[in-house]
Amino acid sequence: MLIIKNGTIVDPSNKIEKKASLIIENGKIKAISEDAVESFSNNNHCDVIDAKGCIVAPALVDVHVHFRDPGFTYKEDINTGAKAALKGGFGSVVLMANTKPPVDNEETLNYVIEKGKTTDLKIYTCATVSKGMKGQALTDMEVLHSKGAVGFTDDGVPLMDKELLTRAMRKAAALDVPISLHEENPTLITNNGINRGKASEYFGIGGSPREAEISLIERDLEIALETGAPLNIQHISTKEGVELVRRAKRRGVNIHAEATPHHFSLTEDAAIKYGSLAKMNPPLREEADRLAIIEGLKDSTIDIIATDHAPHSAEEKAKPITEAPSGIIGLETALSLTITNLLDMGALTISEIIEKMSLNPARLYHLNAGTLSIGAPADIVIFDAGALQIAGDYVSKASNSPFTGKKLKGVVKYTIINGTVVYDCFGCSAHL
Repeated sequence: MLIIKNGTIVDPSNKIEKKASLIIENGKIKAISEDAVESFSNNNHCDVIDAKGCIVAPALVDVHVHFRDPGFTYKEDINTGAKAALKGGFGSVVLMANTKPPVDNEETLNYVIEKGKTTDLKIYTCATVSKGMKGQALTDMEVLHSKGAVGFTDDGVPLMDKELLTRAMRKAAALDVPISLHEENPTLITNNGINRGKASEYFGIGGSPREAEISLIERDLEIALETGAPLNIQHISTKEGVELVRRAKRRGVNIHAEATPHHFSLTEDAAIKYGSLAKMNPPLREEADRLAIIEGLKDSTIDIIATDHAPHSAEEKAKPITEAPSGIIGLETALSLTITNLLDMGALTISEIIEKMSLNPARLYHLNAGTLSIGAPADIVIFDAGALQIAGDYVSKASNSPFTGKKLKGVVKYTIINGTVVYDCFGCSAHL
């Protein structure tokens, strides 16, 4: 038995936000108690964590993560990615399928699932929508789902064939699994990863115009409304995209959107300042876009915060801006960035943050997570929202982040999976 006492329990699934003790037995939530802790703690086999001054919440859930395994394990692998997730307070993650080979077949799917089971993190994976991520033929979505794929995405490669995407959405609707889309029309982009505007002018390149995102979001929302597919618009970056999702949500219940901490924290000025360390797809855009994303989070137009954790080697990121790969790591800074730039700015409450970082992503992917309901798995994060940290000292293989060295609010103290402490900040390591 484990008791977590003196903390503020935040559980949006049950509309709980109060000081109380959490009692865990046999890896599951046994009770939330305000006055019965002593009777439980008299148990000789009881361990106690004093969470005074901390938030006790369902472990975070990230539905947009790249662990680069198989094929690119010099960047990250399932084991090191799991360590980074646990340090960041995550209990469950959903991996993207753009590995090498991609997760478009049973063998690769099984490899990812089985290797994930060797870690303490709960690792799920999507499969690709199209074979080889070529956008020409659909994978066997029914079979891949039956073998463990929790959703479908060609993340990193936009799907341009409208007829193929419509068929994929019909299958996703029938299977009741999300289809998550990377919304950037490559025909409109000269050099991706940098916003077309002040940043592209600074680098003397073509950049990525906002229309590249807007046009595909508009198309794909219409297909989703027609087919009833559970659609997740990934890493939204434009104010127009936010408004399109807002309007679509008024017409259908299966529309979802995610925002990354970097898109609500930074603008294209960061790309000018940090170069390739702030290069990402879709790119950082203007202040009006950043503010629109925050407004979208406030009114739940955007219902998920996801990291798009995208590790790359230092050698790759040191290349010229047009050659360096896009993406930054995010698992170890996501909660702190959300506290610093949303909670402390009055944009979201702590319950709304947990809702968007745990409950909503778990519900979208039908995961047994995101709640402290009695009998639920005891997957818990304990964090001090007021504590300061300097971003860095990553346990990920990669360190490609413009936030390194920045002072941020919020420190994860413990991550607990199935009632077992698998990370504590005092040891500064994830115990895998």
